Parts: sequence; C-alpha cells; structure tokens
Amino acid sequence: MEHITKRFPGVLASDDISLSVDEGEILALVGENGAGKTTLMNILMGIYQQDEGKIFINGSEVRFRGPEDAFEAGLGMVHQQYMLVPNMTVTENVALGYKKAWKKFKIDLKMVKDRVNEVSARYGLAVNPDAYIWQLSVGEQQRVELVKTLCLGARFLILDEPTSALTPQETDELIELLKKMKNELSIIFISHKLNEVKALSDKVSILRHGKVVFSGNTEDYSPSEIAALMTGHEIILPENREKDMHGKTVLSIKNLRVKSDRGNDALNGLNLEVREGEIVGLAGVSGNGQKELAEAINGLRSVESGSIEFFGEHIENKSPNYVISKGMGYIPEERNIEGIVPSFQIKENFILKDSDKEKFSRHRFLKKKDINENAELLRNNFDIRCPGTNTAAGALSGGNIQKVILAREITRAPKFLIAVYPTRGLDMGAIEFIHQELLKKRREGIGILLVSEELDEIMNLSDRIAVIYKGNIQKVLKHGEANKKNLGIYMAGLSEEGDGE
Repeated sequence: MEHITKRFPGVLASDDISLSVDEGEILALVGENGAGKTTLMNILMGIYQQDEGKIFINGSEVRFRGPEDAFEAGLGMVHQQYMLVPNMTVTENVALGYKKAWKKFKIDLKMVKDRVNEVSARYGLAVNPDAYIWQLSVGEQQRVELVKTLCLGARFLILDEPTSALTPQETDELIELLKKMKNELSIIFISHKLNEVKALSDKVSILRHGKVVFSGNTEDYSPSEIAALMTGHEIILPENREKDMHGKTVLSIKNLRVKSDRGNDALNGLNLEVREGEIVGLAGVSGNGQKELAEAINGLRSVESGSIEFFGEHIENKSPNYVISKGMGYIPEERNIEGIVPSFQIKENFILKDSDKEKFSRHRFLKKKDINENAELLRNNFDIRCPGTNTAAGALSGGNIQKVILAREITRAPKFLIAVYPTRGLDMGAIEFIHQELLKKRREGIGILLVSEELDEIMNLSDRIAVIYKGNIQKVLKHGEANKKNLGIYMAGLSEEGDGE
C-alpha cells in the first residue's frame, strides 16, 4: 500500500500511509484505539475506497470496487465483529459467499460441506459443519470465520484483533496455527496484546492518529518498547497495593443455580461475597458460568434457586431497571448487544441509565445543553476517538465503544460495579487508565466484581481471587497467594496436587 489517504467528515482516518508485506511474512499492525488500523484494512479489502494512494499485489496495481474483488485477488479478512448469521449452520454461512456452489436455483450444500471438512483438516481448524452458529463459543466462531475465509480461496489473511475474545488456551492454539499457516499465506495481524505480537509477527508497524510512526523487525523490540512507541510514553500498569478496607459485605450470593441458554446448569450452587472497598477477581476459562452469573445479578437471567443479596436486599429475579435503581453498575461482556444502542448517538448512550434523572431531564424533556456538556467531558476524560458526540456509537471502533461503556458506568456514581472483561480490545494506554479508575473506585469504598481471563489483570488488581469452574467457585485466594501456575491448576478443575476436586 503506497501513500494511502482516507478522509471522513471531521476525521483524517488514513494520512499518507505506506505498508508492505512479503510472501510468507506476518506483519503486526498496532496502535491506540481509533488510530485507523481497521479503516486501513477495510480499504485493502475494498470496503472503503481510498481518496489517494495505490495498492499493489505482486507488483501489479489493483483497484477493488468491493470485497468480492478482494476475494478474487486472494485476500480474506476476519473482522473484529464476526460476520456470521447466528441461526444458520457453519456450512450455510460458508455457502453464502462460496459462489462455486451456486447452481441456478439452489446451492450445493454437500459440496460446501466437503470443502469445509477439507479446509478444516488441512489447517487443523476443528469445526462441526452442521452446528448452528448460536450454539458455538466465541473461540469456535473464530475458527468458523477462518475456515470461511480460507474456503473462499484466501492466500493473504487480514486478522483484526483475532484474540480479543478468546481464552488464553484458545489464543495459544491460534498463534501456533497461524505460525504453521505462514508457510502458505502472508498475514496482517492487528492486536493490542503485545506479547502475542512478539510471539507471532516478523515485522511491526505502529499507527498513531492515522499515520505510520514506526516500522521495524519485531525481534529487535520488547513489548514495553513497542507500547512506548505506540502511546508516546512508558506504560506502567498499576497494582493494587492498598490496605484491606475491612468493609461490610455488599453482595452476598448463596447456593445460586442458573440455567444456560442450552438448558444446562450454568451455575450449580455457587457461593460468593464481595465487600465494600474490595476488588474480587473472578478467574476462569470462558464458558464456566461467568456470563450467566453477571446476567443473574443484573436481572437479565432468571434464577432457579438460591439468593442474591445486594446491600441486604434480595434482588434475584428482579428487573434490570430495579437492579440499576439500587446502584448497580455493569460493564457487560457483549458490548455491541448489551452495552450500547449502536444507532443512538454517543451522547445518548452516555445517559441511557439516567435519562429520567433531574440532571438530564425536566418534566420528561431532555436538557440538551447538560447532555452535550456531559458528553464532551466524558469524551475528553476517556480519550474517546470520534468526530463528535453526535456520531452513532455503532460507528466507533471496538475499543472506543468499550470506552463509551466504561465512561458511563464508572462516572454515574454506582454503589457497586460488575466489570466483565473491561479492557477487552483496549490498547495499553487505555488499559493503564482503566486500571487506575478501578483502583480509584475501590478507594472510594465501592465493591467491584472483576471478571477477566487476563491473569495479570486479575492478579494486579484483586484483593481476593475466586476461581470459577463448571459453575462453582473452586478456590478463593488472597492477593499475595495467587500466581499463574496455581490459578491455571484451579481453572482446570484440579487441586494444587493435581487431583480432581
């Protein structure tokens, strides 16, 4: 890509960018949220048209009118938000773009299924071609996206934050897989996780405010050096070194039983408590009941039996609105579905839970001036990269959507905060800021339940760490007792001696 420039109203998204990728090479593209990484890749895939600049493949200039042209040229992209139809099978999803299988008035699904099985076996991507997308975990959906892209004949892969929603184990598997695929493919890999960038890429290019500010060989730089080049300053993630506040119990969960979407027991007699001024980290492999626990507490999932006491009041099976009114703050796992209304403006998303409060409305009429002032304050304080707060929230990058949710939940003075993967998809500078904000809330005496698969995050921030396995708390460790080894053992459902518990 040579001298690529792209303008949107009020934003210079790509500013004279040049990049090159060799055959069999993995290029890591990194930068802060809103730096222009996804926009640049969307230009390469023909989703956007550049205003200036040229694209060359094997020395020949190309101009893509749309993604279909890019597919024809051998390019494929796995987007940050998966492009899958939930109520269709894996085979049917692949068939949507697999034109070879289209025969006049019908689609040859057997041909597509055979192609899925062939690609799965060749690249070691285990997928069930007959499974419906809604039945699959995030990691399995990731594999489906890769299979779909490879079925369409991709020889050059673009991966936009492919590990942001994966478990540590799934991430390790994906990195090993991509290393093998490098023999046949060239890859551009967008990521905020700099340890993965080091483990996987040959070269790294850093974007800042739509410009390439650095390019070099990955092996020559440490993750901390790359982070400093990315943000312009040294990143030091804060640690919880505070004294125990000995606050009273504000969230008490006893013998909680909750069903999953498939009707199985997601929580099976779970017990947990969180005190004022305490961060309790919930560690576990994704799919062990974390999502169901957060939803049950917030009134989004019915409780079969057991109790949830919040400041001494039973809130199990109460409505989400009732739980919010009692002072609950909630950063959900599904940011696009549960965290924002994508078609609403950013400033509207900031007041979703407080639009009826006196601060923002009078006699049911919204106070536009106060809403605008609030939006500008949060936009600046949380460094949300956008043309303006009138922009639809769904038009933002994933990391900036996360910042919108964090800004709303942290600043609306909650009495308690449930943070589910709060730094997923955020750059290192934003992670540093969010960790500081969580510790600040702790000092204010607010209890926090922190759900995360990032073990460093859990260990750095938590006063106590509860390990969840198959819907039960396997072990609770104090801040100084936890390390990656013993957490990994308990997360696998074992005791430290290696016996099943």
